[in-house]
Amino acid sequence: MLKLHCLNGYIQNIYLAEYADKLLLLDGCCRADINVIEDFIINQLNRPMSDLALIVVTHMHPDHAGAANVLRKKYACKIAAANVPGQWYSGFDGKLMHLTDMLLTLWVAGRQKKAKKYLYYSSTLTPDYYLSDQAVLPGFEDWQVHFTQGHTDRDISLHHQATQQIYVADLMVKVRGAFIPPYPVFYPKRYLQSLTKIKALNIESVLLAHGEKVQLTEQQWQQLISLAPTKPATHWRSVKTKLKRVLFSR
Repeated sequence: MLKLHCLNGYIQNIYLAEYADKLLLLDGCCRADINVIEDFIINQLNRPMSDLALIVVTHMHPDHAGAANVLRKKYACKIAAANVPGQWYSGFDGKLMHLTDMLLTLWVAGRQKKAKKYLYYSSTLTPDYYLSDQAVLPGFEDWQVHFTQGHTDRDISLHHQATQQIYVADLMVKVRGAFIPPYPVFYPKRYLQSLTKIKALNIESVLLAHGEKVQLTEQQWQQLISLAPTKPATHWRSVKTKLKRVLFSR
């Protein structure tokens, strides 16, 4: 039987699925969350870290991939991620974006009155399992993978069909009681398709990385869909535009 635990991470929720013989981490978390995960598994669940069998990385942002490589190295667990070619943080622009995303994570933590912590993690990921759309998680066949790209080119959501709940990572955020698109959205067309796709599943409960477990009404879904951007909306795009203006002005 599944027991789904929700822990308070550095800037996001941590979802840990507990089974009699194994544990599943629904996302790669922040590097700063490693102690939280270890403490919960060892001291709260009274289980060895070797029970952590699989970590899913829904996308490569610091609060979703930051702990994965370190946990795999320490405890020999496996990592699964979307079967998308290449690395998200590739090339010179990718390295700068990687640094920018870590700084943005620290800024968000500061807004939440959190202390600054060491967040550095590798900008590259070589998963043990490459997940296709509609596949099931290896070793956890009660979870189905859905590609929900838009926020990045490799976002995935995890659907637990038996309990009709889905972890959508950063597909949406809840702000002042309203559901809105995440920031950034690199691929607006894919993002709209992802919203439509998840809505059509008629899920009972949605698990948010930034927010609690929620049930969206038809009106809330329609409002969220209406807010989907039609052009890329990214902090990195804004930074590069401002840098170009400064350089050209000189």
